Amino acid sequence: MASRPRGRPRRALLAALVIASVAVPVSGAARPSAVPAPAPAALAPLRDATPADLAERYAANRDGIRDAERAAADHGDWKRAAVLRAMAGPERRFLSFDGRDGGRTAEVFGDLSRAGRMAVLVPGSDTGLDRYGRLRAGAAALQRELGGRSAVVAWLGYRTPGTVSPQVLTPGRADAAAPALRRFVAQLRATRPAARTSLLCHSYGAVVCGRAAPGLDVAHIVLYGSPGAGADNATGMRTRATVWAGRGAGDWLAPVPHARLRLPCTTVGLGADPVSPEFGARAFPAKDASAAELAQAVRVVAAGDALLAPNVTKRLITEFSRLSGTPRAPLKDRVGDLTERGTEVLSLIAQGLSNAEIAGRLVVAEQTVKTHVSRILLKLGLRDRTQAAVFAYETGLVRPAGY
Repeated sequence: MASRPRGRPRRALLAALVIASVAVPVSGAARPSAVPAPAPAALAPLRDATPADLAERYAANRDGIRDAERAAADHGDWKRAAVLRAMAGPERRFLSFDGRDGGRTAEVFGDLSRAGRMAVLVPGSDTGLDRYGRLRAGAAALQRELGGRSAVVAWLGYRTPGTVSPQVLTPGRADAAAPALRRFVAQLRATRPAARTSLLCHSYGAVVCGRAAPGLDVAHIVLYGSPGAGADNATGMRTRATVWAGRGAGDWLAPVPHARLRLPCTTVGLGADPVSPEFGARAFPAKDASAAELAQAVRVVAAGDALLAPNVTKRLITEFSRLSGTPRAPLKDRVGDLTERGTEVLSLIAQGLSNAEIAGRLVVAEQTVKTHVSRILLKLGLRDRTQAAVFAYETGLVRPAGY
């Protein structure tokens, strides 16, 4: 067997040493986790999401936040006290709160009591009570985009690593956080068992989701802006959930080496790049991972469609127009495996239509379209709709305009 290149592990180790040399001189500075806070009151696991049960839970955590605010003020940390004062507002909805060690929270956006679709947002590095505004703004924007009977939960359930710290290069914090994420999702799912649940994992949060994946009962795990998932590929995450991955065009993580180097006392590196074809996640076409794009991702995966966005379809058509010259005749030996209706559905997939749009075009039920899509992928040995669209153009079943 050919020897594997050693360049990437060496670069990962070098990056760890450089970051450590930067982090150590500032390690003596005051840490957000040093602000004292009382232990939260013990609350029974949430078993029902009725309006009365939720109101009681929200009120109990509001009291805990006020206690933490007083402790921060007594300590002289007026910035933390102001943040907590805002969090204790009557309109805020916290399923859990613990002000110790930088803060642990789970805040609900939307009406959980009637949610048919739930999204849990797992943040990345440098997220805590003092910088909670970023997480809150993202979760609120996502819920507004989703609208309707949807609920978004901003889960700050672990001690996030600093962006400039040795911890951000190892899965240690993620391994410690994984059991808490599993417990939280299990309790949340128990309150709304019929709701479709997705996990949206940003930055280092993707490592947390990757490590927690084997015990998570969710339909989809969306990794965006991810430095890795603590696994070599999607199969290595050992989950029945569909794994999606995307990265904004300007994301600074793109050039970061993706590797893992096992040392005697720790592992440096967070695994393979989730957006690489070798990782095996489904593509999430993201321009900047805005709330609108993430909302579209949740809508599409919850509906059972793959993410073949119109702009992706346009690029596919343009590329095949450029490369193919005169399109080839359909490969009858493969297309012939499909029924007439299946062939029709395949051609509409290649044009970028969603299941709902195909159902409207063919005047059939949307569930019928989903059945056709599943059979097409199975018969043709394809993984998703993107591959189906490529197949349709490669075989000449669908031709770019002008041919």
